[in-house]
Amino acid sequence: MAAEPVWSVDPRTGKPREQVAVEAAAGEVDRAVRAAHGVRDSLADRTVRAVLLRTAAELLDEAGEQVVATADAETALGPVRLTGELARTTAQLRTFAEVVEEGSYLDVRIDAPDPDAVPPRPDLRRMKIPLGVVAVYAASNFPLAFSVPGGDTASALAAGCPVVIKAHPDHPATSELCASLLRRAAVKAGLPEEVVGLVHGFDAGVALVRHPLVAAAGFTGSVRGGRALFDAAAARPVPIPFHGELGSLNPVVVTPAAVEERAEEIGAGLAASMTLGAGQFCTKPGFVLVPGGEAGDRLLGALTEGVAAAGPAVLLDHRMRDAFVAGTAERAALDGVEAPVVPGAAGQHTVGAGVLTVDAARLAGEDHALLLEECFGPVTVVARYTAPEEAHAVLGRLPGNLTATLHTAEAGEDDTAAPFLTALTPLAGRVLVNGWPTGVAVAAAQHHGGPYPATTSTSTSVGATAVERWLRPITYQSTPDHLLPPELRDGNPLGIPRR
Repeated sequence: MAAEPVWSVDPRTGKPREQVAVEAAAGEVDRAVRAAHGVRDSLADRTVRAVLLRTAAELLDEAGEQVVATADAETALGPVRLTGELARTTAQLRTFAEVVEEGSYLDVRIDAPDPDAVPPRPDLRRMKIPLGVVAVYAASNFPLAFSVPGGDTASALAAGCPVVIKAHPDHPATSELCASLLRRAAVKAGLPEEVVGLVHGFDAGVALVRHPLVAAAGFTGSVRGGRALFDAAAARPVPIPFHGELGSLNPVVVTPAAVEERAEEIGAGLAASMTLGAGQFCTKPGFVLVPGGEAGDRLLGALTEGVAAAGPAVLLDHRMRDAFVAGTAERAALDGVEAPVVPGAAGQHTVGAGVLTVDAARLAGEDHALLLEECFGPVTVVARYTAPEEAHAVLGRLPGNLTATLHTAEAGEDDTAAPFLTALTPLAGRVLVNGWPTGVAVAAAQHHGGPYPATTSTSTSVGATAVERWLRPITYQSTPDHLLPPELRDGNPLGIPRR
């Protein structure tokens, strides 16, 4: 049977642009994984890995105009947004080069022998080593920063792991272009190009996570798709770590004192955050608890005004557009739900942003449980509460999230702030106060993850510690110095931070 073609499609029109590739058969996936596995030792030198990451950033910057144009043609995200995303992507690559050179990610620990200890302690030397080939599943909504040259790829290469990437069908041409630049970077750094592989197709993605030489996987996408791959990873004869980012409601709580203090400011900020990138950020605030009363009405008015002014938006593909139209209609049809700005279809290829409101008391039962699930796209649900206890009851029903946000009084006392912050902390991997969750800084202290279904592990996919996902600890006991890895030898010849 002939291989299925892979087309690049213009989401602004729904029309195919060009055939980019063909879907990979099982044999092609096998060859890509085996090729990556066969060159894994070439990544052993940390200095070479740092050169690879910096060279990849340089080549992406040099090809920036072409990369942005290709990504825009496939995603309709716009050159301004994509230029910023490219800058973030190359900065991320350079950051991981610094992480590799600095070396503390190896978590080197040395315990000198002590025969007088109870029990006696031998010479113990511990560090972290790469797992092996990492399968990376590209994201639809970030064709650069969370796709082929994105954080999973950068952190895996930094750890010393070759990667085989499953391209997202929404941006196959961008994926091919970026993969070619990463391979060029590998060759320029003196490495085999096989340290970066790329495959297309749904079946290829399934075959990839099941391949016996794949040692770990990173995924960004839907709950349904991510959970299926997570289950497949766990069901293997040898299960592997699966670090999946699946879905997030990103709840926001506005305290009574905050809404009295700056209702219009919060409403306008919420409108900007939930419509950013056509509401297709994984950190979009999709559920907001707002006090009832006049001040809450003013917040809702500012939110309504901002969302109504957003204008029609093109989503990443027509499947997502159809899901948004159906999902918002189903939510709007629930008893007691109102739509100050009606979300849904705005044209044949576009959608309109919207706001849905409901009394928080209605969320106590299962009839309105759909409002507590993520709806991908430019819509948010505002639940009006009459007392803090009512808001706390709703928080107790929420699933895990990437982020949770609290808006509290900036001046004066706010007795409800601390209890709300305590309630939000178990719900998310990042808790914000008086800010908005869209935008995830690449930094050492960043955590982009959260309780399930936000992610399938406790790790982060953004920031320096993302490299830890692709490593495992090993201890050498009573091992002669000349047989130890250089990072563990006496005298610390590589200058690695050590305990």
